[in-house]
Amino acid sequence: MTVSEFEPWNDPEAKPLIHFQNVTKRFGDFTAIDDLTIDIYEKEFYALLGPSGCGKTTLMRMLAGFETPTEGTIQLAGQDIVGVPPNKRATNMMFQSYALFPHLSIWENIAFGLRREGMAKDKINDRVEEMLRLTRMEKFARRKPHQVSGGQRQRVALARSLAKAPKLLLLDEPLGALDKKLRQDTQFELMDIQEKTGTTFVIVTHDQEEAMTVASRVAVMDHGQIKQVATPAHIYEAPNSVYVADFIGEVNIIDGTASPNGEDTYAVKWCDNHAPLNAASPLPFSEGQKCHLAIRPEKVSISADKPEGAANMVQGKVHDIAYLGNISTYYVELPTGAIIKAQTANTRRIARRSFTWEDTVWLSWTATAGVLLAE
Repeated sequence: MTVSEFEPWNDPEAKPLIHFQNVTKRFGDFTAIDDLTIDIYEKEFYALLGPSGCGKTTLMRMLAGFETPTEGTIQLAGQDIVGVPPNKRATNMMFQSYALFPHLSIWENIAFGLRREGMAKDKINDRVEEMLRLTRMEKFARRKPHQVSGGQRQRVALARSLAKAPKLLLLDEPLGALDKKLRQDTQFELMDIQEKTGTTFVIVTHDQEEAMTVASRVAVMDHGQIKQVATPAHIYEAPNSVYVADFIGEVNIIDGTASPNGEDTYAVKWCDNHAPLNAASPLPFSEGQKCHLAIRPEKVSISADKPEGAANMVQGKVHDIAYLGNISTYYVELPTGAIIKAQTANTRRIARRSFTWEDTVWLSWTATAGVLLAE
């Protein structure tokens, strides 16, 4: 199965594994989750993404059974699970701290939950060996958790969580304790394991790159509400609000007013002494409606000479330069004082910059490069 073929959310016949219906969670006067309705499908790798305090962990704790909704229902495989205690749910939760038993070997850590369930001894042996193979920890089975690295402990916690074959695995910031390189490697391992087991994964993270790498769909949250749920590519290329555009990756936002000037095309008036910008949008805007044009820096070209025939061009001065190895980001100040970021790939080994500080440059982009947003 290729990723592109897996889109149950687009199938009207598909029944979700998890269904939140008008769920609200209050702690005293504080509303952590605000009238939320979402569907999560079987075999999905679903990411809850948002800043601290947006409600993503509360949402996950309600799924696990550690919190009860103030209002609304939560269904798992068609069954209302609101009153079901955590240990009776077909879910398992993996915590950021891994919560391994330090006095038990890795083998014993993985077997622990199976023994408590009263599984037969030979079946426990088979299941633990299978989990060790899946997470590539066979060689370390007799070691204690402190005798292996952070990344290996993370894999042990994953093996233990998957040993009971839950329908749903909840991962709360699972890679937060790992360094950047190891985190990236582990993200691909997680995806591989998720695909091999077919378990539905729901991950809570505030790391956009992590969500964009692992997830089949990303739910961007803010103040207890979901602002947009879509595939990573759709969230990046077609955000539905300035909040989502700004939260995922880098973006330029130009505020203005829209005037229709063709089929699905608009002139955006953004500054009194400058020509309007041209933007395409499937969303309707009325004459003079306030709008925000969101353009990713990699879609903005930078040149010394005025580009001929470009749909949009503005002139400014190089205010700052960020060299990030593979790319350089130029912060260009427009006459209005606004800063527009343009990114170029550093294809040569020794980056000879074409532009330096205070240089006058032209920025240009196509009419379809930006996304026109109403809010």
